[in-house]
Amino acid sequence: MEPLTRTDLMSLEQYAAERPAFRQQVLTHKRPRRVAIGPHLNLYFEDRLTIQYQVQEMLRIERIFEADGIEEELEAYNPLIPDGSNLKCTAMLEYQDVAERKRQLALLRGIEDLVWVHVDGFERVYAIANEDLERSNEEKTSAVHFMRFELTAPMIAALRDGAALTMGVNHDLYRHQMEVPAETRAALLQDLG
Repeated sequence: MEPLTRTDLMSLEQYAAERPAFRQQVLTHKRPRRVAIGPHLNLYFEDRLTIQYQVQEMLRIERIFEADGIEEELEAYNPLIPDGSNLKCTAMLEYQDVAERKRQLALLRGIEDLVWVHVDGFERVYAIANEDLERSNEEKTSAVHFMRFELTAPMIAALRDGAALTMGVNHDLYRHQMEVPAETRAALLQDLG
C-alpha cells in the first residue's frame, strides 16, 4: 500500500463536513479487521484507510493545518500502513477495571514479543513490536503496542490459496490462540502484496 500524502487528506473544513459519513465508513471497514486473542488482547489491523482516519482525527483534534505539522503527522503514522509483505496492527491489552489492568500489565511484561501469526504449513511468525519506541520497562508492559508480522511470499501465496490463519500468544500467564474467521482473513489478505 502506498503511504499517505497531504493530497490524500481532507482540509479541516472539508473533514468537518464529511466526518460523520467517513467515520461510519471507517468503523464498518474496521469491524472484520479486529482479532480478539483471549479475553483481553485485541489486535486492530491497520491499513491505509484506518491510518487516514487516525491522521484526519489528529489534525482535527490538534487543529493542525500548516504543511509542516501535517507532514509530521504523516511521518508518525505512515509506518503503520502495511507495505505488501506484512500485517501491521495496534495491539491493546484491555481491562475494564483500572486496578486489575495495572496488576495485569505488571504480570504480562514481554507479552508484545510473544504474539504470533501462523499460516497453516509454515512456522509461526512472531511480532516485531514497537519499532518507534520502547513501550515496556522492568516494572510493566504497556496497554498499547504497535506490531508488524513479516510474511514470506510462499506464506502469502498459501493464504491466497485458502490456507488457515491462526493467531495466538505464548506468554506463560496469557496463552491463547484462535483461528482467524473467514471474513477477517479476507480483509487481511487485502494488505498483502
